Amino acid sequence: MPFASANGIEIYHERAGLTDRPGAPRVLFINGSGGDLRTMRFLAGPLPDTCDLVLYDQRCLGQSGWGDEPPTMADYAADAAALLDHVGWDTCRVVGVSFGGMVAQELAVTWPERVERLVLACTSPGGTGGSSYPLHELWELSAHERQAANITLLDTRGEAAGEAFIGMMQMLAASAAASPDPRQEEGMKLQLAARSHHDTFERLARLTMPVLIAAGRFDGIAPLANQEAMARQIPGARLELFDGGHVFMLQDPTAWPVIAEYLVA
Repeated sequence: MPFASANGIEIYHERAGLTDRPGAPRVLFINGSGGDLRTMRFLAGPLPDTCDLVLYDQRCLGQSGWGDEPPTMADYAADAAALLDHVGWDTCRVVGVSFGGMVAQELAVTWPERVERLVLACTSPGGTGGSSYPLHELWELSAHERQAANITLLDTRGEAAGEAFIGMMQMLAASAAASPDPRQEEGMKLQLAARSHHDTFERLARLTMPVLIAAGRFDGIAPLANQEAMARQIPGARLELFDGGHVFMLQDPTAWPVIAEYLVA
């Protein structure tokens, strides 16, 4: 089984795509909140078609292990760095989506020499740059209330975003519910608790690698203002806006081609 022993846990990971093609760009994909490769692998989109790709379950989720203490953002970043050691990659390109974008920021500011290119999708820097919506507070609501809130948070247009968006919402909810892990909810709560302390904003100014910030115009979780602040803070960062909300990569068919082209450049 593809496990990496690191930082006191076992990290489940998969390698896919152009693994045997010399010169194929090496890409680490870091998933968002609640990500479990058994049910949400599709969120990596078409990346296996263009790169040598590593995906993994973050600690306390999916098939990866749990530490003895509640995880911090530094722990999540250290797991990513340790996974690169395990697969033998000194450097690679990194894609972080939502919570994964926060982990990717922490990885890049802590080990900048290991990140060749960075894609930050639907995420926030924290601190004075702005934080993403405090999703941990939604657990105080009933399941029905939480689902209703998520519709507007994922796309501020709500149901006016269209039938396709509602269908995606249902698909994401079904994928999360299909997780075979009985501790899925507990692991996600730990992830969201760590997320509530995320703040890389001041440190982002030190980044020198090429950075693409990809944002949905109607994102209620990672507001556009936060992503614009990141673009101003990171020297030379490129900001691309897409027609959608927090799941713009599923809503706007132009999003993945732009991201994939940036990664292979």
